[in-house]
Amino acid sequence: MQNKHNHLGAVPKVGIRPVIDARLGGIRESLEQTTMAMAQRVADFLSNNLRNYNGSQVECVIADTTIGRVPEAQKCEEKFLREGVGLSITVTSCWCYGTETIDMNPTRPKAIWGFNGTERPGAVYLAAALAGHAQKGVPAFSIYGKEVQDSDDENIPEDVQKLLLQFTKAGLAVAMMNGKSYLSIGSVSMGIAGSIVNESFFQDYLGMRNEYVDMSEVNRRMQHGIFDPEEFKKALEWTKENCKEGKNYNAKELQKPRPRMDEEWETVVKMTLIARDLMIGNPKLAELGYGEEALGHGAIAAGFQGQRQWNDYMPNGDFMEAILNSSFDWSGVRPPYMMATENDSLNGISMLFGYLLTNQAQMFSDVRTFWSPASVERVTGHKLQGKAANGIIHLINSGSSTLDGTGEQEIDGKPAMKPFWEISESEAAKCLEATDWPPAMYEYFGGGGYSSHFVTKGEMPVTMCRINVVKGLGPVMQIVEGWTVGLPEDVHNTLDARTNPTWPTTWFAPRLNKDQAFKDVYSVMNNWGANHGAFSYGHFGDEIITLCSMLRIPVNMHNVEPERIFRPKDWASFGMDQEAADYRACQNYGPLY
Repeated sequence: MQNKHNHLGAVPKVGIRPVIDARLGGIRESLEQTTMAMAQRVADFLSNNLRNYNGSQVECVIADTTIGRVPEAQKCEEKFLREGVGLSITVTSCWCYGTETIDMNPTRPKAIWGFNGTERPGAVYLAAALAGHAQKGVPAFSIYGKEVQDSDDENIPEDVQKLLLQFTKAGLAVAMMNGKSYLSIGSVSMGIAGSIVNESFFQDYLGMRNEYVDMSEVNRRMQHGIFDPEEFKKALEWTKENCKEGKNYNAKELQKPRPRMDEEWETVVKMTLIARDLMIGNPKLAELGYGEEALGHGAIAAGFQGQRQWNDYMPNGDFMEAILNSSFDWSGVRPPYMMATENDSLNGISMLFGYLLTNQAQMFSDVRTFWSPASVERVTGHKLQGKAANGIIHLINSGSSTLDGTGEQEIDGKPAMKPFWEISESEAAKCLEATDWPPAMYEYFGGGGYSSHFVTKGEMPVTMCRINVVKGLGPVMQIVEGWTVGLPEDVHNTLDARTNPTWPTTWFAPRLNKDQAFKDVYSVMNNWGANHGAFSYGHFGDEIITLCSMLRIPVNMHNVEPERIFRPKDWASFGMDQEAADYRACQNYGPLY
């Protein structure tokens, strides 16, 4: 039965390749059961511990036979292509014939687990096969446990488990993006470079298509009723019941009459339906006589230009973006959609990376202001303490951030953001209750609309990232792990009022170290490469680094501990400095596609 949340199409599978010493006459026969059992253990482990974006268990496909020579490797490849395998893990506990047995598919992420035992030289095969991968220019990841195991030990060591999960999460993300679309609704917003859609980046690095519609298409669909009227009625009723209108900060002479305000609520709800239908399609539209519109654009992520051409005369996209980016709406708890504000496609893809790695909704924010301890104390009289003692960064944007970012979901009694299938209806209700929707400030948004407004709860571990494109270099990734910070209400209000009190705020304290970009909070802010950033719950910067290495995107700034970093084995051939080697390896191999 197809998953009802499977709106991005079929999910990729993990291919497990059991390789074996091909010598018949005693050796191969003695290893058949052991090798296939090793493959089955890996498949069971991954399926039991990982889920796809739609909540389904990750599915593994095992080769029909062990692989000892080229014909068996070819038959395995045929099966993988048939079954939709997006990444492969080769397992063995013994010596095998290196280049005869490796996965040669050039765009499929691949890893090899060589069993660390003494009875059979699985580690020797691992080294030989990885040398073959490097020589042939097909990078692969090396998985080798630190402790020696007995030949009959059926456990997967903890360090091997961690690497299997890290590799698989990143590999599934690579495979999930391949062939999907980024939908640009509108064009460039206020000269923001990230909204200049760079097709070569999408096609060469991500294997994605680019789709475009003018914002007038949203207007056309509203005017001609090209949306599900029954769903609109349900959505509007839900919005009235669950989305509290906030304080109107506009001057009294500029405030609009109630009928006009109600009309704007109807408009932003319609915009939400239409933007989703543009992304993934809607069979209901075919029933209304709009067969072409029913198809959508196969978009795994999208962006809405908004400013200025739309927002100057129409209600802004804040409600649309915030609800789509959240893990719930009038249909209940469901997977979030990745929708970038101001059509910042590079931040949209940063959100997509985080989403595919964590299955959690993503926050979209301006990296707005560095507040030093001295500045906070001067303005408010409050002395920052704890994780905020070295200063904080104000993350805020015009109401587009996911409502999951309120921190009203919980893990072990602490604020969190979770995959949709772990979110209860009561947690979704708390997120909505913690949010109000002030009328947009008309000096920014002449056409009105409503901006979400909340304050993120403190003490959540979070990871923020951002892709930037540099002429002559290409895409680079920035990553910073840290924590959300809770401030006393009066302190928050004083600081927040200095920018825009109608928008959602997150106070962020990065983890510092001795690196130049992380020596203090000011340096983190000063080295950030753009005006936007995407973040979500947890410290998963290491997983982003693994994903970027698969795509050949170098990481120019991160505060992930060295022991957590996992890249293909042949990155070590490019020098002893990890980050410099990353640049050289990415340049040497070039974009994945």
